[in-house]
Amino acid sequence: MARDQSRDGRRGVSRRDFLRGGAAGALGAGLLSGGLAGEACAAQEAAAGRAGVVGPGPVPMRFRINGKSHEAELEPRVTLLDALRERFGLTGSKRVCDRGTCGACTVTLDGRTAYACSVLAIEAQGYDVQTVEALGTPEALHPVQAAFVENDAQQCGFCTPGFVVAAAALLSENPSPTPEEAAHGLAGNFCRCGTYAGIQAVLGEGGRRG
Repeated sequence: MARDQSRDGRRGVSRRDFLRGGAAGALGAGLLSGGLAGEACAAQEAAAGRAGVVGPGPVPMRFRINGKSHEAELEPRVTLLDALRERFGLTGSKRVCDRGTCGACTVTLDGRTAYACSVLAIEAQGYDVQTVEALGTPEALHPVQAAFVENDAQQCGFCTPGFVVAAAALLSENPSPTPEEAAHGLAGNFCRCGTYAGIQAVLGEGGRRG
């Protein structure tokens, strides 16, 4: 009996088709902001319809990261976080949980926050990707970075880049968030050192400076 047939002889859904469908539905889950996940899935389905399946070997990819064009040949399974850190030398986005739960790898895609560890690099093509490196330098800190320093909003510092990116994105949309709005805006980021009081102060300070 064929593998894709049910016991009564009728043609059903094969295990391979089921797994493909499940994987396609999960690929957009790393995008934090409402709407981006659906857009990513739609874009992926459209791309698959035009070009068919790619991989498993490296394929050419083109990105716009921090205002600059980047090209690389990557396997389709490579995450945006791996591409940023291992191929483009942008190590500000940190790998901590690697499961899309802590926010240390937060970047923005067209201004909307996303977990870089849970977005495939191939999905990030066509987006304007910004990492913490785009916000400021040691000599010229972004207002949010300066506010983190002044408010002691970091201890070990490993989660700080993700919080900086998320806070800057929030303030760009809402320059004067209430404490409730601030907590909601940073809900996707987790600090194991518990510096939340300083981070709350950052949002007021960063908003005034910006």
